[in-house]
Amino acid sequence: MAETAPVIRIEPSRGWFSLRLADLWEYRGLLYFLVWRDVKVRYKQTVIGTAWVILQPLITMMIFTVIFSYLAKMPSDGLPYPIFAYTALLPWTYFSSALNRGVNSLVGEGHLIEKVYFPRLIIPISGVLSSLVDFVFAFLVLLGMLLWFGITPTWKLLTFPLFLFLALLTALAVGLWLAPLNVRYRDVAYAIPFLIQIWMYASPVVYPVSLVPEKWRFLYGLNPLVGVIEGFRWALLAKNNPALDAIGVSTFVVLILLCGGVVFFKRMEKTFADVI
Repeated sequence: MAETAPVIRIEPSRGWFSLRLADLWEYRGLLYFLVWRDVKVRYKQTVIGTAWVILQPLITMMIFTVIFSYLAKMPSDGLPYPIFAYTALLPWTYFSSALNRGVNSLVGEGHLIEKVYFPRLIIPISGVLSSLVDFVFAFLVLLGMLLWFGITPTWKLLTFPLFLFLALLTALAVGLWLAPLNVRYRDVAYAIPFLIQIWMYASPVVYPVSLVPEKWRFLYGLNPLVGVIEGFRWALLAKNNPALDAIGVSTFVVLILLCGGVVFFKRMEKTFADVI
């Protein structure tokens, strides 16, 4: 007697906390494919290829050095201002790129969402992960700058992967809130560049955290990028007296945003195919 084929029933999750995150591991092959495809498409038929991801933070650093260091005399915690600014631009550029891709990822993959079942979380995650390739190339420039300015990394460099992971979680956490909203309200995609521009000046990219008065430090730390940028400078430049209070508050905010974002995303995903 022939065996009957197994029946797989696909249905939306029920309740706020039925997240089914184990499905992400089962579809890890799809995640790898989406990341690899995004990287290949991004650099296909480009003239200078990966140089674009190096030139963007490098030229921005030069402009900031002229305006904020030479003209505005902005302090830099005793560090050379070019490397002070570039070290902050690394996580910032990664965050802005990953957030843009994460927010627009669902709309861009609408043809897949309408036809095939897979955990929708894979789509914004792939956008965040593919941006790490750009980060690696820009990071190589920082290594050269460390040699040029004679800055020797210390044991604090061992904590760098933790702050890079925190930057990844920050982009993913914000993206999980905004990507579903972008499916329903396409205005979100147009507002993202403006939001990112404002967010940069609300983060310690061109100025040190030490300029923020102590009484406002906790409130300032609610910006999740404060902990990321301050952590990068502490780990890579061996910065003295890091704002540990701001780093702690920012990390806590990221975890709250991430947990809430996953629940919100899973709650909204059952309507993606109908709205997109």
